Amino acid sequence: MTSVNQMNRAEFIETFGDIYEHSDWIAKQAWDRGLTRAEDTVSGLQAAMADVVETAGPEPQLALLRAHPDLAGKLAVRGELTEKSTAEQTSAGLDKCTNEEFDQLQALNARYKSAFGFPYILAVKGRNVPEILEDLRSRVDNDPDIEFQEALRQVHQIAKLRLEAIFG
Repeated sequence: MTSVNQMNRAEFIETFGDIYEHSDWIAKQAWDRGLTRAEDTVSGLQAAMADVVETAGPEPQLALLRAHPDLAGKLAVRGELTEKSTAEQTSAGLDKCTNEEFDQLQALNARYKSAFGFPYILAVKGRNVPEILEDLRSRVDNDPDIEFQEALRQVHQIAKLRLEAIFG
């Protein structure tokens, strides 16, 4: 991979535009703010991109959260997730849920989305379905402000894992 600070804008957006789900505005703004050698690492680029999100304000942050799919939701069932989301959900075994687990996920996802106005988000890499269900149950009754911050934290963790995969 070309050094991040040596990429042109188009290369950078092509490579990193989907780090945050359906939100290439983050990569565009990170580029526009200027990249240095500090962004040639996972932690450096992740920090730069996270800063774009953190300084964007609540409306763009909410749009970012809403850009994420439900775990084991309709898009997954129809095979319409992004390549990265499909791989992440498959790695957690969400494609092999029992009927009971699937029904629980659907009911909890609906309750969560109704309560918070965005889908339940969790960095699922290294987790399994029972762990995901346990986490979802523990978060569905959170205070909305606390859950908004937790969802953003999870989005940043997903971005970090995606960057690690690109950087190798």
